[in-house]
Amino acid sequence: MSANSFGRIFCLSTFGESHGPAIGGTIDGCPAGLDLDLDFIKSEMRRRRPGQSSITTQRMEEDEVEFLSGLFEGKTTGAPIGFLIRNNDKRSTDYEALRETYRPSHADFTYEQKYGRRDHRGGGRSSARETACRIVAGAVAKLLLREYGISVQAFVKQIGKIGLEADYHALDLSKTENSLVRCPDEATSTRMIAEIEAARQSGDSLGGIIQCVALQIPAGLGEPVFDKFYAVMAHAMMSINAVKGFETGSGFEGTRGKGSEQNDAFVRQADGTTGTSSNNSGGVQGGITNGMPVYFNVAFKPVASISGLQKTVDKSGQPQDLKIEGRHDPCVLPRAVPIVESMAAVVLADFLLISRTNKLR
Repeated sequence: MSANSFGRIFCLSTFGESHGPAIGGTIDGCPAGLDLDLDFIKSEMRRRRPGQSSITTQRMEEDEVEFLSGLFEGKTTGAPIGFLIRNNDKRSTDYEALRETYRPSHADFTYEQKYGRRDHRGGGRSSARETACRIVAGAVAKLLLREYGISVQAFVKQIGKIGLEADYHALDLSKTENSLVRCPDEATSTRMIAEIEAARQSGDSLGGIIQCVALQIPAGLGEPVFDKFYAVMAHAMMSINAVKGFETGSGFEGTRGKGSEQNDAFVRQADGTTGTSSNNSGGVQGGITNGMPVYFNVAFKPVASISGLQKTVDKSGQPQDLKIEGRHDPCVLPRAVPIVESMAAVVLADFLLISRTNKLR
């Protein structure tokens, strides 16, 4: 499998650079006959696109998706779904000063070491611009999951030092999209917005945590031993730009308890199915889903592109004072929520299709 592809049956491959003419990709393995709701796909793209509020980058891309193949009379055909997203608002001249200089905590140096050359315009292939392609695949995956009653929703749990103590089950997630930062608690959201605005005005940036939950997941998804459910989910999340950490269920906090406190006891549920009385496992045991809600946290570092003066070196190793120009998010988390959802949906769709091959009957 190419390093520019993800998935085994439901497989996404992407191409393109931040300041090239377009980005795009192919989605292979999507079953035929799926109603492709183009309005839903547009709404998902709007959730990630730049310029959506005062606390995001002011690059103005409409992110209109052009479908090139795999679709006929509104339904998928089973053939690869090819798509294209044009880059219409790139300002490559903003990056001319970076042609010979390495930006701190960016991929400039590492890409050049690996390939012997790099695209200095907005980071080229390393840019988060590529994640727009993941939204397309995620939207298609969500439509597929909808056929099985499965939902995926993420929200911002923490920005900087301001965060929610509660997990998904104690929150009204229907309020998530009412917030500029996609935090479902209004009071916390207001504090987060103020914190981001303060960082933006000072030329700095903030990181934080996104929590994602998937409901109505059937038991039995996951491919031990190397493709355990959360192993693949971690792979998906860690492939997103700026992600620095991943934890499932009770996560690191769970290490403070004892086995008697952390074990999830099996019980007979009201609908007659088997479930657990708690969900410290995050819906997965032995690398396989157990039918309980799947939930996890994803940690994002502060954005590396800040406008304050920084120290670095140029290609010859000479010290330089660097002030990064261009349009950048002071905090990526509000726009990263749909990216996390999309990658989770792709993982779930892939495992769902793989599960059809696990049993004879």
